[in-house]
Amino acid sequence: MSTVYNIIIYSYYFLIKIAAATGNAKAKSWVEGRRKEFERLKKSIGKYDEIIWFHCASLGEFEQGRPVIEKVKKTYPNHKILLTFFSPSGYENKKHWEGADYIFYLPVDTHLKAKKFVSIVKPKVVVFVKYEFWFNYINELYKRKIPLIIISAVFRPGQYFFKFWGYWFKRQMQKISYIFVQDERSSQLLNSINIYHNEVVGDTRFDRVVKIMEEAQELPFVEEFKGGGKLLVAGSTWHPDEAVLHAVMRNEPQVKLIVAPHVTDKRHIDELVKRFSAFNPVLYSQYSKGDGNIAGSRVFIIDTMGMLSKLYRYADLAYIGGGFGAGIHNTAEAAVYGVPVMFGPNYKKFREAVALLDRGGAFTFDTEKEALKIAGKLLSDDTFRIDAGKKAAAYIMENRGATNLITDKIKEYLIPDMQPLR
Repeated sequence: MSTVYNIIIYSYYFLIKIAAATGNAKAKSWVEGRRKEFERLKKSIGKYDEIIWFHCASLGEFEQGRPVIEKVKKTYPNHKILLTFFSPSGYENKKHWEGADYIFYLPVDTHLKAKKFVSIVKPKVVVFVKYEFWFNYINELYKRKIPLIIISAVFRPGQYFFKFWGYWFKRQMQKISYIFVQDERSSQLLNSINIYHNEVVGDTRFDRVVKIMEEAQELPFVEEFKGGGKLLVAGSTWHPDEAVLHAVMRNEPQVKLIVAPHVTDKRHIDELVKRFSAFNPVLYSQYSKGDGNIAGSRVFIIDTMGMLSKLYRYADLAYIGGGFGAGIHNTAEAAVYGVPVMFGPNYKKFREAVALLDRGGAFTFDTEKEALKIAGKLLSDDTFRIDAGKKAAAYIMENRGATNLITDKIKEYLIPDMQPLR
């Protein structure tokens, strides 16, 4: 099976190179970012650096790992933090992040590259976030007796680890030092394949959103735009979401909308302006330059990145995008402020969304008609909306604390002569 795995890795690498050569921008960034990777790594890493290595697939996993990285950085100031990404969306957004000492792309998971990377870095502890299982790296760390911790992991019965043909993958997973999972089902699945070195601690994103809430920045333009009315904040939206939002705006004439789309390129922003033209939309970029007047506008379009988590503070109702596509985005960012959330039908893979629905802090819909009914109830019935928001916030606050538990485990591996059970 090891041979098959390596063939898959090499094949993937080959296809990415082809995509890059034929003009795919993301693939090109993926390839270009890895040029002379070991040469740059050797120049950066100091000979006597004590490295704690964190790896995230992309931006979403980074946000999950960020609370742990920040806590470890603060707790162990004499250690250096190495942060690696698999995808350009993570690396390009965070390549200048000051919370890490070194930020690189992860070299492709071949046997030789994994061996070379670990030889240069010589990490004291390694932390992979959520779904990253690169088996040549896992094996190399295991051979060198370097602790590897997986955090914020979620497992499902359909994954190959739990199939009758997944023995090789199970064996590789047993080489991981410790696995922190988000829910009891994931722990039970690991136990079923004799991987008992796991612990249920929840999702580190809850710690992240609580911190953002506690450090909340005032946004005067939102207060000005909202005035004394109700505000719907829609985050990480796609075209089907925006069609629903347009219907809500037609149906709820007293409501104002701030929409922060998942894609902020010119084409999508122009489409949004056209779609909401009847509501005098204003772009954030225009307003910030003094070219946009929000008087008389009912729609404010955020055509930049990095603002969404701060916007939810002002919402009366939050719409979470992605429910008509691959899956919804982060519900916790809004819920932490005591804001009820609504989203489309593709949410079942997201534990916090299911829990918020059970608690009565979230609402889902399959059709535009159902969405209008939900939005209408929440925007017209203040008692109902406020109660739902309280339930949403309570769930987030009850489930924080994973960061401290994970940091305590990292401490065990950093203290000489203290050998935790595996």
